[in-house]
Amino acid sequence: MEQQAEIDAIDRRILRELRQDGRLSNTKLAEKIGLSTTPCWNRVRALEDSGVIEGYTALLSQKALGLPDTVIIEVTLDRHDDDIFESFGTALAALPEVMEAYLLTGEYDYLIKVAVAGTAGYEEFLRRKLYKIPGLRHSRSTFVLRCLKRAASVEP
Repeated sequence: MEQQAEIDAIDRRILRELRQDGRLSNTKLAEKIGLSTTPCWNRVRALEDSGVIEGYTALLSQKALGLPDTVIIEVTLDRHDDDIFESFGTALAALPEVMEAYLLTGEYDYLIKVAVAGTAGYEEFLRRKLYKIPGLRHSRSTFVLRCLKRAASVEP
């Protein structure tokens, strides 16, 4: 079991600032949280080494990339063995339209968040990609009308 990292109030301030702007220079970050640069850099490095900070990324605009619509898809598999979960999960992860995919408990086996270009893009994704993955028994889809909150991580 993974052990939870010990973080204090200063670490939380660092995490909040980096969550807002992951491109902050160490000098700017240190200034914002009231530390000198070396202790700030050491703390960031420790947060990275402990796995609290998993990485840095750019948030891309779906709309600017021509994929303005988000669809949430619930999927049920036809079997529940290790091989089907492994192969289905690997195939899902390889699809560029899939933004997030979760293995679930409950009525459905997977919850998938997909970026598409309208209903035509959605139909194309379903027919040419999702339905081609072996093991899918049933799916149910919902188009997202509006995103009310988007976060790359939890608030520290």
